[in-house]
Amino acid sequence: MRSHLLSDATTEQYRRSVAEGVERVAATLAATDRPFTGISPDALAPRVDAVDLDQPLGDTAAALEELESVYLRDAVYFHHPRYLAHLNCPVAIPAIAAEAVLSAVNSSLDTWDQSAGATLIERRLIDWTAARIGLGPAADGVFTSGGTQSNLQALLLAREEAVGHGADPARLRILTSECGHFSVRKSAKLLGLSADAVITLPCDRDRRMQPAALARELEQCARDGLVPMAVVATAGTTDFGSIDPLPALAALCARHGVWLHVDAAYGCGLLASTTRRHLLDGIEAADSVTVDYHKSFFQPVSSSAVLVRDRGTLRHATYHSDYLNPRRAAAERIPNQVDKSLQTTRRFDALKLWMTLRVMGADGVGALFDEVLDLADAAWTALDADPRFEVVVRPTLSTLVFRWLPSGIATPSDIDRANLHARQAVSAAGQAVVAATKVRGSHYLKFTLLNPNTTLADITAVLDLLAGHADRHLATTTTGETLVHAS
Repeated sequence: MRSHLLSDATTEQYRRSVAEGVERVAATLAATDRPFTGISPDALAPRVDAVDLDQPLGDTAAALEELESVYLRDAVYFHHPRYLAHLNCPVAIPAIAAEAVLSAVNSSLDTWDQSAGATLIERRLIDWTAARIGLGPAADGVFTSGGTQSNLQALLLAREEAVGHGADPARLRILTSECGHFSVRKSAKLLGLSADAVITLPCDRDRRMQPAALARELEQCARDGLVPMAVVATAGTTDFGSIDPLPALAALCARHGVWLHVDAAYGCGLLASTTRRHLLDGIEAADSVTVDYHKSFFQPVSSSAVLVRDRGTLRHATYHSDYLNPRRAAAERIPNQVDKSLQTTRRFDALKLWMTLRVMGADGVGALFDEVLDLADAAWTALDADPRFEVVVRPTLSTLVFRWLPSGIATPSDIDRANLHARQAVSAAGQAVVAATKVRGSHYLKFTLLNPNTTLADITAVLDLLAGHADRHLATTTTGETLVHAS
């Protein structure tokens, strides 16, 4: 069994096994003509359940052959131009090369004596990102598993800062918009805050937080003796790609002495844009920022970070253990990343971004994101002019929320069912993968564009497919509800 462990004695087997895996994936990608086979959980589960994990196959080639059946054949492929659903991107090849390196070396980014140069690379990338944001010379941060963890850590720091200034934890409040990410509420619960700790503020017609509403709520909190521990602004909402008016929100937070966290998990790609960086103006005033490189920087999952204006606030995540990061290590200036992180053992995910920047450059990454945003704007124009569809808002980033409407009359529930059926039908047929959400209680469809290889022709073809499925579904179903004009 030692022959299966990577060492100086098994390098040939390592080369052969990795090459076999790469060849298998490359062959699958080359033959993939749709984003998804449409297989159902009930159809795939028996294949997976039939695998006897107590009976090994003995070699990598056999295991890869089996993997073709239980995973690769029916995987959802984000590189395909008609994958239009969630915030999943095709990934940069330099980052995939980095995955092979970091997995083999297997550095753990908790302490210097487990990582050495990996720690310095991660720190350099944090400094680079902080500079792009404009957080100032005292900024710092750490890589995380994703936006949810970054938001949790940022709100932990905000809570501890508020409590450190004498605030009663029971009276702490988090203010965010109705379009903000669900992880804000999840974080509040994990932090032990009260059930009503998250105050949701209304958005304007462009799905952005209203500064006037924030001003009123901050004043109301003061009257009620409540303590706003953080305002969470969003630079790229999941459903609409909207960016809150950051300068106005930052000014209000400064006036009231409130921590400003900007969730830029989606919109962080603008940091590399040469044409649209101004859309993030105001982010430099944040106390903390979430970025997800595995969204708009075209990185494999996971590659994310949380950054703070004042590195001193990261002390709230610091715990010392004699076997790992004793207190004396800080005095000896030994850089242990676990001092900043909610995680202990942690992958060297920063290497993926490092390799991408060293091969493609930030301008190259930004140009790809700009292509996607240009496509989204063109798609909005097409949708807005198409009488078959209603589109909610013109995108700032690359998300389009819309629904099919019949040319005649139908009940609201029939319209809902027709849209949901259309989404399911294109997926089941392997024609496209489309997301869904709710707007004002009604079901809508959603395109999230992150693939520069997607064309307007792809989008219009999928719209035709959706309209066809919805039309046929409505024609074959009736309800007893009162009919209403679709418009």
